[in-house]
Order: sequence, then C-alpha cells, then structure tokens
Amino acid sequence: MSRVTSFLPLYLAIILSMLLNGCGRVSVEDGPGQRDIDVSAIPDATPKVEPKSRYGNPDSYVVFGERYFPLESGRGFVERGVASWYGEKFHGRRTSSGETYDMYAMTAAHKTLPLPTYVRVTNLSNNRTIVVRVNDRGPFHDNRIIDLSYTGAKKLGMLKQGTALVEVRAIDPVQPTQSPVVALTSDGAGNQLRLFLQVGAFSYRDNAENLKKQVVEIADEIVLIEEVIRNGKPIYRVRLGPLLDVAHADRLAFLLADAGFEHPHIVLE
Repeated sequence: MSRVTSFLPLYLAIILSMLLNGCGRVSVEDGPGQRDIDVSAIPDATPKVEPKSRYGNPDSYVVFGERYFPLESGRGFVERGVASWYGEKFHGRRTSSGETYDMYAMTAAHKTLPLPTYVRVTNLSNNRTIVVRVNDRGPFHDNRIIDLSYTGAKKLGMLKQGTALVEVRAIDPVQPTQSPVVALTSDGAGNQLRLFLQVGAFSYRDNAENLKKQVVEIADEIVLIEEVIRNGKPIYRVRLGPLLDVAHADRLAFLLADAGFEHPHIVLE
C-alpha cells in the first residue's frame, strides 16, 4: 500500500461521519452512551522521542480536493483556533499513522503536524490544559484546527458544546517545559479576546471595500476593514464580528461559502 493510499480508510470514515453529523459536528451521543467515564484517572500523554510514522507523513496528501503538506518538524509550532472531537464512530478504526484509534486514549488528529507529535492543548475559555499525542490526520472540516479524542475533549470540558477555542502548542520531548497560556478571558492586559470570521485580505483598500459591500448584502453582521502592516506594507483584512461563538461563526461561514466566498476562516484576537 502506498503512503498516500494508506489514508483512504480514514477519508471514507470522515466522509461518512460528516454526512451523519451535519458537516462534521460531533454530538455527545458519539461518546460512551449512558456510561459516565471517569477520565480523571487517565493520565496525559507523556512526551518522548519517537521516530516518525512510516505511513503518516507523506510529502503531501489530498482530501476533498485540497492538498496538505505535513511539516518536517513541529518545533516552535503554535496555533489558535477551534478544536473538535471524535469518538465512537471512529473507535477501533485505523488512524493515518497506522495505529488503532482509541477514544479513551490521550490522542488527537492534526492536518499537518508530523505524526507523532506531542502537543499541549489549552481551552482558552476555561484555561484547562492537556497533553495529547497527535497520531492521526484531520479534522477536515472548515475552521477546525485539531480533533481530540473523547477523553481529551472531556478533560477540556468541551463535550457538550462539541467545540472549544483552543491554543495548540507543540512540545519538544527533549525540553518539554511549556510557557503559560493566557486564557480567553484576558489577553494579558485585561482586554477580552474576540472571535472574528475573516473573508479576505488585500494589498489595496479598494479591493477590500468592494468585498465588504458584497458581504454586507449577504450577511446581516458588522463587517470591518482592518489595516495591518506586514513587511512594511499595508494589508486590508475584511472581517465579520466580533461574533458570539463558534456556532455563530459556522453559520456565517456556511452562508458565505454557499454564496461563493471561498474558505472564510475563524480568527481569534
């Protein structure tokens, strides 16, 4: 089996799950049913030096027409965005690394981090934090950056909602000490962090203004144009928000994508 085709069982499972769960959203029912599993007794993953998965790190791979390029190293990797989780429907299936998915283990799926990579995931709403071992690919749902196991999601307090705003920080197993993460309730200066949906970014303000006019006609939301400087040059970002929550952002993203705007993405600031 080739390195790319080894992903095919996972792809088919993901497609089926998305059809069953409304574009990939997982419900509490994907957990252990009526049983209340005490996850406090399950320890976090322990970072250690491991060889890369033979099958889980192709030069690139394609899902739903989009090509992804796995990283050579996770060193210094930090990302903020939306976490989701996957459970019973995938339990016992083969992961992209060739291992068997265990919903009760402290594992996760990521689109581009090397397999395996150890990461610290912090729920920015409640400051709960866990360490998981990334051994799978996903999530292939727009505006999701990591898929956690059932146990990881429960430890972070995100089972009922299905998603959480998180920071993902790769751990160097040789030097696993991590700097503290600031919770969503504060950016360190006492200011509330906010959720936006970004539709586009341009070098010229006229292009941003044109896009803003189109978006206003579709979405009944505040649409902003923010100017930032990158490499000494202005960039004009078209954003909706601040938004109430991830579900709100998802509805707007679907609405805009259906109108032909490609890949509106969630931004935390």
